[in-house]
Amino acid sequence: LSTDRDGGKKETVDARIFASQGQQRTAALALKLSEIEFLKAKTGENPILLLDDVFSELDSRRQQYLVENMQTLQTFITCTGLEEFVGRQETIGPVFRIANGVVTNG
Repeated sequence: LSTDRDGGKKETVDARIFASQGQQRTAALALKLSEIEFLKAKTGENPILLLDDVFSELDSRRQQYLVENMQTLQTFITCTGLEEFVGRQETIGPVFRIANGVVTNG
């Protein structure tokens, strides 16, 4: 991360050293959402968003913010422990479960 100090001097901060796991994940997601906006502006189309185990290090407020900002995107999310998250969402799409090589809907 690069921050602007007084006088215009830039300081680089390594998030892997100074940020918590949740803060690191939040920074990565902010970059990903910015990348999506850039691609939409360039192509006029929404890209597909793929997220792997994205909720494990986010608190409920950050989880909700992420879901709200994915509403117009086709998104595939892989995760474990989904029950609590799904129970709090009113606008979540289909949920597919994979267990022992079998895919089920619901």
